[in-house]
Amino acid sequence: MPKKFQGENSKSATARARKAEAKAVADARKQKELEDALWQETDKHVMKKEQRRVGLITCKLTCTGNTLIYPLHLLKISHRLRLGEDRKSHLEMPLEENINQIVPEEGTMEARTIEDAIAVLSTKEDLDRHPERRMKAAYAAFEEANMARLKMENPNMRLSQLKQQLKKEWTKSPENPLNQRVAAYNSK
Repeated sequence: MPKKFQGENSKSATARARKAEAKAVADARKQKELEDALWQETDKHVMKKEQRRVGLITCKLTCTGNTLIYPLHLLKISHRLRLGEDRKSHLEMPLEENINQIVPEEGTMEARTIEDAIAVLSTKEDLDRHPERRMKAAYAAFEEANMARLKMENPNMRLSQLKQQLKKEWTKSPENPLNQRVAAYNSK
């Protein structure tokens, strides 16, 4: 039988001591951050008052003789008043282009009355009143053109599955006469 271990493993003891020390440092840092957050001023009125006080102190510190050095924006205002500089009148300013009036682009139609709007929106050619009459021939041409592509994309599908997929594509296709009527209306 092996000899029984007496005492503590020195490596695990040092590792535990290191972890405890790191945890104590982290806890102290968190406690300090919480305490700093409690003492931090967040009221906007108090902060503005403090900024004004600091600004006044810096003005007083930068004194030269009997005159104070004012902040830059106060100097600009007093300089304008001394020179008697007036603001530009509305007659001296350049005119800007009126963006409220839209100049129609070429190829666009403009209508100011209801009759003009109806005339512009109405289609010039008559819509196909019976697209379903051409549907069978158009579907046959679509099937002939796209079945080979579908077979290449999906070689493991049965013919009935391919036809279902083709039918789904046909409902969204622009070659479908039923879609052409809507496309002609929406494209104008």
